[in-house]
Amino acid sequence: MKNLLFIGVLSVATFVSCGKKEDKKEALYPENVAEKLSPEDQLVADGKELFESNKAACFSCHKVDKKVIGPSVKDIAKIYKEQNGDMVAFLRKKADPIVDPSQYNVMETNFAILKTMSDEEIKSLEAYMMSTIK
Repeated sequence: MKNLLFIGVLSVATFVSCGKKEDKKEALYPENVAEKLSPEDQLVADGKELFESNKAACFSCHKVDKKVIGPSVKDIAKIYKEQNGDMVAFLRKKADPIVDPSQYNVMETNFAILKTMSDEEIKSLEAYMMSTIK
């Protein structure tokens, strides 16, 4: 009888202590807890992820700080800010290019990719690009 009681107490203690380990783990490793971003920061993060993804493939022609095939992201953002341009309208092919019109034919091939993206995705790309000059 003592053995059964001992096994029962040991089982309960093991069960209870297992539940507490998760709480301690979260306290010791805060990276396991999802970080809450403001809606604006989330839009920027989503835009950066999309920019760097194969879906948008922006990274293949644009780098943040230097011109590759296309102008740098910072140069694009700076010009759109200075001229109060509408980057979303350009990416939707509803506005003329203002950054480097001579490169428009190169960029034009990407409009098919941009056409498949939602308005929210295009806005997130703009938010990310504009965030590089803040």
